[in-house]
Amino acid sequence: MEISWVAVETPLPSGRMHFGVTPRGVAVATYAGESIAGLPVGVPACPDQRKTSLVTSRLAEFFAGERKEVDLPLDWSLATGPHRTVLQRLLADVPYGATITYGELATRSGVFEEVTEPGLAARTVGQMMGANPLALLVPCHRVVAADGLGGFGGGPHGLEIKRWLLTLEGVLPPTLDWNGPTG
Repeated sequence: MEISWVAVETPLPSGRMHFGVTPRGVAVATYAGESIAGLPVGVPACPDQRKTSLVTSRLAEFFAGERKEVDLPLDWSLATGPHRTVLQRLLADVPYGATITYGELATRSGVFEEVTEPGLAARTVGQMMGANPLALLVPCHRVVAADGLGGFGGGPHGLEIKRWLLTLEGVLPPTLDWNGPTG
């Protein structure tokens, strides 16, 4: 896969994010530089200034609260089969400021119709969210447990990232230490 990287400073608890771009779009988005699909994160830097500017400006607008969706072209190469189906259903069905439970997403995706073991489909969706190669762009932070936030990838700051993003989107109320936009 021909991939180059755009690093974007963010207000997230994890700091900088890295976006792997291909000729088709963004194929990888990662918090805190964790590797996805064994790809070395950050090297080589994207030589295309138009792509770099587009990624950087859209993210800046999103984190400033000026944009409801990042809306970048996506390259789905690293999400295949049922995983891609579930991620695409999430992207299509769950807008900014909304959430869905793991179980509801499992049902809506249609992928788990043959699964009869209670909770298995929801747990599998949770694992799929943790393996989302397009973090933030395909908003896995909007998928929550039936009884609370659930888990989140993103390295050691995972749950803090999820809380920050859900606060940005108005799902959670700001805390006293909120460092995001105020209106």
